[in-house]
Amino acid sequence: MDTQPLYAIKAELFKSLAHPARIQVLEVLAADPDLTAPVSRLQAVTGSEPSALSQHLAVLKRAGVVESSRSGNAVHYRLAEPLVAELLVVARAFLLHRLAGRDADADRLAGARRLPALPGASARAVLEAALTATALTATARTAPAGETARHEDAAEGTQEP
Repeated sequence: MDTQPLYAIKAELFKSLAHPARIQVLEVLAADPDLTAPVSRLQAVTGSEPSALSQHLAVLKRAGVVESSRSGNAVHYRLAEPLVAELLVVARAFLLHRLAGRDADADRLAGARRLPALPGASARAVLEAALTATALTATARTAPAGETARHEDAAEGTQEP
């Protein structure tokens, strides 16, 4: 089975996300109950020039991450799939976990705590999950070989007596 095309498609998806303004646009859309926002709101939140925002939205649209619709003079963008919002939550949890393990990133971690909540998890819940994962990782590094599995099972509530 040739998996190379899937890797290439996935790489193109991640390339389309590879700009802070695009991530910010996606997080604004993900935070909206309808996963949608007018271009005027996206511009106000990102502070991007209209031409730059238009280019970012075009990249996201070509990648199939967002869709657009027109209502009168207003153009609205929405996430193409709710899974995009989940991807953002997972990415935030991953990054918070990495930042939580580094003293040098304390300012960045504090800034991440102030980010608006994403659907599926509040920023605080994501942070707590990341901190729990950090604690479990630290425990696994210091525990004797047989103890690691018990700690992981206990964290999941499945520890055997």
